[in-house]
Amino acid sequence: MALQVWIDGTFYDKEHAKISVYDHGLLYGDGVFEGIRVYNGRIFECDAHMRRLFDSARGIRLTPSLSKEQIKAAMEETIRVNHFRDCYIRLLITRGIGCLGLNPNKCAQPSVIVIADTIELYPPEMYERGMSIITASVIRTHPNALSPRIKSMNYLNNILAKIEAVDAGVPEALMLNGEGNVAECTGDNIFMVRDGLVQTPATSDGILEGITRKVIIELCRRLAIPCVERSLQRHDFYVADECFLTGSAAEVVPVTRIDGRAIGNGHPGPVTRKLSEAFHRHVREG
Repeated sequence: MALQVWIDGTFYDKEHAKISVYDHGLLYGDGVFEGIRVYNGRIFECDAHMRRLFDSARGIRLTPSLSKEQIKAAMEETIRVNHFRDCYIRLLITRGIGCLGLNPNKCAQPSVIVIADTIELYPPEMYERGMSIITASVIRTHPNALSPRIKSMNYLNNILAKIEAVDAGVPEALMLNGEGNVAECTGDNIFMVRDGLVQTPATSDGILEGITRKVIIELCRRLAIPCVERSLQRHDFYVADECFLTGSAAEVVPVTRIDGRAIGNGHPGPVTRKLSEAFHRHVREG
């Protein structure tokens, strides 16, 4: 059976799942989204994703046409219809169909879309050997322009940095904020380890408050691994013992080289491996 996509209460075959060319999500990137994992038939951190989705919508003055409970039911139905036990959900809320003009008040009603599919962001060997990344010249959007805490459908800032990574032959790029401090990567949050201390940029550094990031911070607490959120510079990462990325799609992936410089001994470190193993136990055990 063809993959089924849920759009405003109706399922469509993947090939026939369409939106209007007048949808402001298409015309202007006017909307919000979430990337969500499903493990063993269970939506991972569902409440946290719903909270961030609705916070993002409120941040752009978009009132969803469905409640959190209705959207959760739509996701569960999409998982069931497609016979998935483990998958990735892309949940979108667009401003809806409007006209060729910026005024969002001319959009009749927001549209909700649920896509469930499989995903493999990075090849398995990267999780074993680590990945190389670069620092992009494109800086993260300034919080006073559009808060990075809003997970909006306008991802051009990230895409331009991603192009630099692809051009350099690596899968990810580190993005700095307007002050020159480390923010995050194009699609993942970033952590480093120095002398046993896990460190990650704070929300004030212009990052998306990642759901997996939050889980890793909590796992550090449970495992008695010291962890702090603070402003970090590239130099801190260059001299770090370990480095890793986190994200719903990526999960936990080690970084062993930044801008051509080996991190630590150039191999995934023990703290990274411990947290990765703890994360996978956590998602299996619920």
